[in-house]
Amino acid sequence: MPTLSEHVDLRNDLIRLVTSRLLDPLEILLPQAGLAGLRTSVRADADMWAAQLLGPDDAVARQVAIRLLTVLHPGDAPFDPPESWWATPLGRVTARRAGHPGKDHVSLGVAGAMLGITRQGVHDLVNRNKLLRHPDGGVTVDSIRARLGLRRDA
Repeated sequence: MPTLSEHVDLRNDLIRLVTSRLLDPLEILLPQAGLAGLRTSVRADADMWAAQLLGPDDAVARQVAIRLLTVLHPGDAPFDPPESWWATPLGRVTARRAGHPGKDHVSLGVAGAMLGITRQGVHDLVNRNKLLRHPDGGVTVDSIRARLGLRRDA
């Protein structure tokens, strides 16, 4: 069960991201557009997105996470955020609900960032069969998500 604090942190992170990546640039390009209504909508929608991302429906949470990442991090290259991104409210919920979109395995360093532990901690979990090693190297994203799910249930 998500805490109120987790919901508020995620909602605020989403408002900040949508505002800085979408609304602020639009306001610069279209200063007469009057974006006040959109800013109000973003605040309400961010509350709904946070509820969906933290809610009980895994399919909805995954869909919302991927939709947000597609819009907030556009580009021709696959989504590959810096390790520090996984410590943000959106990064933490994405790791838990969607894993690493577009990847079935990640390096030990990225796995550590997704789990919020050190690379050595990941190595120890792999050696104890708590995380699955991928045949191509690194750790499977599914095992990371499973590990995050265990933490959540505890």
